[in-house]
Amino acid sequence: MGKTEKFKKLFFSTFQISACTFGGGFVIIPLLRKKFVEELGWIEEQEMLDLTAIAQSSPGAIAVNASILVGYRVAGFPGALVTIFGTILPPFLIISIISLFYKAFRDNVYVSMAMTGMLAGVTAVIFDVVYTMGKNIFKQKRVLPVLVLAGSFIATYFFKVNIVWIILVCAIVGMADTLYTEKKKKEAK
Repeated sequence: MGKTEKFKKLFFSTFQISACTFGGGFVIIPLLRKKFVEELGWIEEQEMLDLTAIAQSSPGAIAVNASILVGYRVAGFPGALVTIFGTILPPFLIISIISLFYKAFRDNVYVSMAMTGMLAGVTAVIFDVVYTMGKNIFKQKRVLPVLVLAGSFIATYFFKVNIVWIILVCAIVGMADTLYTEKKKKEAK
């Protein structure tokens, strides 16, 4: 596949995903995974998990961050630019059109019912992300990632700890674990 075809595929893939993504940034993650990991095979499963973690912990919208990282991974800086436009163009167009008819949309019973119905679908998609990512953590058969997963959930759900602190602690734990693992590999040689 030539560069032009790859850029077209990147743009139209992210454009299509973004145009059909309702319910917040996390909804885009399984769609990106399905497209770029399963269908196109441009990214490995573990790498997609890593990109998702980076996208989530970076400032800005997770959907845009994830698209930028995927684009950069697939085609460097130009790929990131292509995926930015592919991701932000659909919401920009949709919101521009809705803003022209805001009052009609706000008071429309059918639009309200559609939005309520989409909540169930969004919940299912987010559950799929949690299940898929959680399953991959358990497949590693390592205790530390499972403890970090459980600890993060408990801190967020029961103790209402700010997500920024959880991300920082997880980053420190991840760095320490990586350094420890690399040191063990070097000692084994």
